[in-house]
Amino acid sequence: MFEIESGVMIVLSIALFAAKGFALVDCVARPSAQFTYIETLPKQTWLIILVLAVLAHVFWWAPLGILNLIGTVAALVYLAQVRGSVSR
Repeated sequence: MFEIESGVMIVLSIALFAAKGFALVDCVARPSAQFTYIETLPKQTWLIILVLAVLAHVFWWAPLGILNLIGTVAALVYLAQVRGSVSR
């Protein structure tokens, strides 16, 4: 039984890490002008938030830890707000 739980946690942790990494790479690749165009946080602020989210995930690998959950929410907000608005 614990093997299944452990396997699910590993898969969940890898998926959430990939989402945070994707959001960080997307943020680095976008020009700063697009952030002011959609009236969101500046690019530098998003970079700081996403780098902290990725670093928290690297140091505390548990996907249900409070820092990882905050970082996951931040990455998902970035992907929905910034990437979703710019790609339309």
